[in-house]
Amino acid sequence: MDRLKIATLNIWNRLGPWEERLVAIRNEIAREMPDVIGLQEVLVLPEHRFDQARAIADGFGYHVAFGRSPDATPFTMGNAVLSKWPIARTFAFGLPGTDEHRCLTFAEIDSPIGNIPFFSTHLNWKFDESHVRQLQAQCIARFVDAQRAADGYPPIVVGDFNAEPDSDEIRFLRGLGTLGGFATHFHDVFGHVGRGPGVTFSTKNAYAALLREPDRRIDYIWVRGGDERFRGEPLAARVAFDEPVNGAFPSDHFGLVAEIRA
Repeated sequence: MDRLKIATLNIWNRLGPWEERLVAIRNEIAREMPDVIGLQEVLVLPEHRFDQARAIADGFGYHVAFGRSPDATPFTMGNAVLSKWPIARTFAFGLPGTDEHRCLTFAEIDSPIGNIPFFSTHLNWKFDESHVRQLQAQCIARFVDAQRAADGYPPIVVGDFNAEPDSDEIRFLRGLGTLGGFATHFHDVFGHVGRGPGVTFSTKNAYAALLREPDRRIDYIWVRGGDERFRGEPLAARVAFDEPVNGAFPSDHFGLVAEIRA
């Protein structure tokens, strides 16, 4: 095993034609068969036996972790991780901000190359809330470092960051600036090896077009930088989940698939 295949998708909770969208999501997973997938805007309603993460994972053999903000009760939307390998432990960190109840879902994946710290997250969405996303990005960087083993596989963070590559919050994660006197560095996998603009919120998507917002890249796959053995090195990345099936797009977002060195 010389590489890992990672995917991320904001699944747009249950909006739009969910049953048709589920088919489109699962078709893309069947085509790509990622080793690990991060999902955002996932609804889990135990009282109604409704679990979007498990509906997506059904039949593929994935192990599933789901987390939502600990302060969000009875809020039922969060982030999920689907893993080809067992999940040794999982929990969710609440992120600071407004009442959007954002969180960072952590899954420690027991893989053939050792334990992989994997995180799925979703930051505040409003255009004028960069200041909130900056706080959230700082928290993510600190949480990731707290779970990072000295000789372990570099942490992987995926999700909908609702911020473009030149924003302060994304520049901070890329190691191009500091926030609150704190610095970090993550590899932006698509930014390193992807082709084209990498737009993930696009007016080419019928569901996104309804909002009449500008096309932009706001979904990311990150690898915490600095591994001496080049583990986690970005090898390939592309936009995915971007084609309709019988007229239904998988989500209002496009997703990403990337390959990184194992």
